[in-house]
Amino acid sequence: MNKEELIKQMIDMQKKFTEYEHKDGVEQVDYYTPKDGDMLDGYRQEFNEMAMKLVDMAHEEVGSKP
Repeated sequence: MNKEELIKQMIDMQKKFTEYEHKDGVEQVDYYTPKDGDMLDGYRQEFNEMAMKLVDMAHEEVGSKP
């Protein structure tokens, strides 16, 4: 996955999260310890992994070290 695709996927995830939050509300406990099968189940971990991958790509692009 290239940088642009990764950013697009992250934005799509954020949009879905925002829609979910507006519809159902999100309590802190639900965000950090979601119920199995809930929309938030795995969301935080997946988004964090994607963000870290994006950071690594940016460092590689400019030749710096994280």
